[in-house]
Amino acid sequence: MRFARYFAAAAAALLVALPAAAQDMDKIKAELKKVVSDAPIESIRKTPYAGLYEVVVGGEVVYTDEKGSFLFLGNIIDINNKENLTETRMRQVNKIDFAALPFDRAIKIVRGNGSRKIAIFEDPNCGYCKRFERDLQGVNDITVYVFLYPILSADSVEKAKAIWCSKEPGKMWMDTMTKEVVPSGDKSCPTPLDQNVAYGRDKKINGTPTIIFEDGERVPGAMKLADFEKKLAAAKSPNAKVSQR
Repeated sequence: MRFARYFAAAAAALLVALPAAAQDMDKIKAELKKVVSDAPIESIRKTPYAGLYEVVVGGEVVYTDEKGSFLFLGNIIDINNKENLTETRMRQVNKIDFAALPFDRAIKIVRGNGSRKIAIFEDPNCGYCKRFERDLQGVNDITVYVFLYPILSADSVEKAKAIWCSKEPGKMWMDTMTKEVVPSGDKSCPTPLDQNVAYGRDKKINGTPTIIFEDGERVPGAMKLADFEKKLAAAKSPNAKVSQR
């Protein structure tokens, strides 16, 4: 859990610092900020289970009690419904407005009628991305917006430049990811790489691949094809127009 880094030095102090009578959510937030001032606390709300308060911090979900005496890092599981409530909530708080994505900075790949749409933030050196792209070749009637997101190494940046600047970026991308072709050629054209990375950092996209569906839900990491197809069918389209490259 990425959130744990905020508490590496302050966890013990936090448990002591929170007043026993801190039942008001504003007080809980204020006390949290005293010991973890660098943690971006986005919201606090009371949950319907176990008397816990949910705290959303930097896109992560953690919990505290009604007195603010303890901090809980981990998943809350609904045993009866076999649902990971923390995971479900994480999907809600980390949704991205699909229609607002900067599609002019993506490579557009269409298969079949292209009626189903996804966006993926990917690094050309990402092994999981390559595996997922190979699986995607068997998915029809889909439009894939690939946002080049070279965060793994300096070599990733060079490869991404060559892909974007090629005459056929879509073909070059697929050859790179599915045929192990090393992209080469012109790297001097203007690219959106810095903008993509800045956008991704702002949206807390911390790894590749990160898949974004039309309903705004994001999934970090490669998905099993059966799970992907299920999610693709369930995602609702915002019916928004997107620009093309």
